[in-house]
Amino acid sequence: MHLQRNFAAALAGVMCATCLLTATSTLAQRKKKEKTPVPATAPAKDSTARPPMGPGGPPKAAPKKFTDVITPKAKADSGMFNVYKQDDRVFVEIPDQLLGRDILVVSRMSKAAAGMRVGMFGFGGDQINENVIRFEKGPNNRIFLKNISFAERSKDSTQPMFISVMNSNIQPIVASFDIKAFSKNNKGAVLDMTDYINGDNDILFFDSRLKSQVKLGSPQADKSYIQDVRSYPENLEIKTVKTYTRSGSSPMPGMPPVGGGYATVELNSSLVLLPLVPMQPRYFDPRVGYFATSLTDFDADPQSVKRLTMVTRWRLEPKAEDMEKFRKGELVEPKKPIVFYIDPATPEKWRKYLIQGVNDWQSAFEQAGFKNAIYAKMAPTPAEDSTWSLEDARFSAIVYKPSEVPNASGPHVHDPRSGEILESHINWYHNVMRLLRNWYFIQASPNDARARKMQFDDELMGELIRFVSSHEVGHTLGLRHNFGSSSAYPVEKLRDKEWVKKNGHAASIMDYARFNYVAQPEDGITGADLYPRINYYDKWAIEWGYKIIPGKDADSEKPILNQWTINRLQDKKFWFGTETNPDDPRSQNEDLGDNAMKASAYGVKNLKRIVPNLMAWTRQDNEGYATLNELYTEVWGQYYRYMGHVAKNVGGIYETPKTVEQAGAVYEVVPKAMQKEAVQFLQAQFFTTPTWLLDKDILARINSNPATLVLNRQEAVLGRLLGVNTLTKLLNAETMYSNTYTVTEYMNDMKKGIFSELYSRRPIDIYRRNLQKAYVNTLGNLLRAPQLPAGFPASMASLMPNPQKSDVSSVGRAQLVSLRNDARAAAAGAGDNMSRYHLQDLAERITELLEPKK
Repeated sequence: MHLQRNFAAALAGVMCATCLLTATSTLAQRKKKEKTPVPATAPAKDSTARPPMGPGGPPKAAPKKFTDVITPKAKADSGMFNVYKQDDRVFVEIPDQLLGRDILVVSRMSKAAAGMRVGMFGFGGDQINENVIRFEKGPNNRIFLKNISFAERSKDSTQPMFISVMNSNIQPIVASFDIKAFSKNNKGAVLDMTDYINGDNDILFFDSRLKSQVKLGSPQADKSYIQDVRSYPENLEIKTVKTYTRSGSSPMPGMPPVGGGYATVELNSSLVLLPLVPMQPRYFDPRVGYFATSLTDFDADPQSVKRLTMVTRWRLEPKAEDMEKFRKGELVEPKKPIVFYIDPATPEKWRKYLIQGVNDWQSAFEQAGFKNAIYAKMAPTPAEDSTWSLEDARFSAIVYKPSEVPNASGPHVHDPRSGEILESHINWYHNVMRLLRNWYFIQASPNDARARKMQFDDELMGELIRFVSSHEVGHTLGLRHNFGSSSAYPVEKLRDKEWVKKNGHAASIMDYARFNYVAQPEDGITGADLYPRINYYDKWAIEWGYKIIPGKDADSEKPILNQWTINRLQDKKFWFGTETNPDDPRSQNEDLGDNAMKASAYGVKNLKRIVPNLMAWTRQDNEGYATLNELYTEVWGQYYRYMGHVAKNVGGIYETPKTVEQAGAVYEVVPKAMQKEAVQFLQAQFFTTPTWLLDKDILARINSNPATLVLNRQEAVLGRLLGVNTLTKLLNAETMYSNTYTVTEYMNDMKKGIFSELYSRRPIDIYRRNLQKAYVNTLGNLLRAPQLPAGFPASMASLMPNPQKSDVSSVGRAQLVSLRNDARAAAAGAGDNMSRYHLQDLAERITELLEPKK
């Protein structure tokens, strides 16, 4: 499923946990509260601060007495900030002790407007913004609201560098409030925040980019209102109803927009007090797959500037009384466990499987020294806890969304100062079950008879929901996709029933290694042994991220963590392969095993078992053939994935991050024998027309063009195999290594296979004619400078690979010249008209490419 990562990444695109804020217990957080504000320690003083010289505007009226502003009829609510509701006004009391404290603002749509969905965004519960703010004292009896960035820091306020960094990082003032009165004890300021909450701003409400994405315009004051403001010990919850103008969208380019008007949404903004002392960070290591947050530290390197990157993780700490047990290696319960609540809207029959998916992570945390560290339970009913809310940023939840989106996602919210995960709302879209059905049908139906129908039994669907739940929870724990984990297992072992029962078919549930498609029916592997599981790598990654090293700070624990990692990486099961590497064939989604050619061959054998049964297995009484069309398309998609797994080996480069304590190279080219094996596989399984996929009975019922089906996918793979990047990597490898797969040998292998009819003088059918034309057209791209897509700035041209600046264009030209000669010779002896016409056309096309008319 999707990674997600943090809110900023979600906005830029692709990729997470309860509030672990201070020592206040979960029970105290959930019970409604004391009559006086919760005390807090005063923040550290900024040594560069100076008292203001005077007001920045006209004189303001002096603050009034508290009782003149807040009358006995006001409805008071105590907590982090005291709140007073009076005469349709909302007054918020900011204690002096919280001035300058960092406060995280998380905003969500409690209820979304009809018709405003864009892709996976636009549902109730979706996050719409995230900021860190501070309230600070300003001149002339005002309180300033600042939006805080943590891009740069210097921690030692006694050094000149601190002053310099602060001078270059003044945080923006985004709002100013007159102090209406001082608090009763004269240790706080009362602000009227009604107009700020009623208005529109990108602190409490929509991020401007998301607002633009869903085409929201200006708010309508007469159609908007404050629904409620409630205060809790460590957070303030603001709920509003806002109506925006909404612009329409054009159904086609050049046509006027339609569908404008208004959009009304219910928004919830959570202001959560961040810890006075941030959690001790753990520095990012590319050998273990965690999401991360970073900042520039001017103190870390006395002779340079250092970018500090910290992993995102929950604050799990032993209780003080259990620390000695923890040191001895005994399992202890954390001060505050990770708790996920199940959305009451979730259908009852799926709840237990979602809960199991969360609880399955307990064994991983035991490897880090904690028991009962994570669990899920149903959200309390209003009768059980009237203060509990799904939008409350103190609580993590699996949120059920009645959506056609076939997906799920596991984002999290974290403290940017330390990487501490504070809260997560896993998005569980209803139609993920359709995705699960299709995956399991395509990859497992030859081995599991339960999958040979369109309506899975609840038990089977529940088991599949459980695995997806575990995967998404893994993201909320800070874990990224590990697309390399499956490469640790030999392909043939994935057919060994006892071996798979012990080891699973991939070393990590964070891989996209859905189901064991390598297993053949005669192997007897079925049921749970076909599913992913929380496995070796996952438990190691949790240990690396969450095991406390007593007495060590973030810097001094680095050599210890490094040695842990070096020791673990002696076993391939603990290797992390990033999801962002375009060159390493070990790190691919949806693949299995250590050899893509062997694994894909087994996968194709299973697809060949499905196609003849597809009409029977997709049959639904009194229905048409829409489901047949959908699953036939899925078969093609799975087949195409297999070909992509293989193609990535050509020009592939292994990347194995290492520290200087580890021997060996970081970058290595894929061995020549494996690259040649990949080309041979593609010639036999892909460029040789897959006629087994072109079932005439199926095609007659879904009105699909078989020639187009084949060509579209072959063109895409050719684009990679004959692309500038692939050929450049092959050329570069020749400069560094002996016995590598040379460009000339590779291009000759490609030509001999795809144009085999030219040399055997056999007739060329329509599928192969289309393939050969596509091959020539793709080679033609190597003779031209790259063209920027429409709308892209000219400055980006330098970022696009240009074949004319290297030997790539020379290789393409030589191949075309050779092909033209071969085509002309073969055309003279062609035994059928269409083959001759085609070869003559190829020769003319090549001439036009080599000698373009000006």
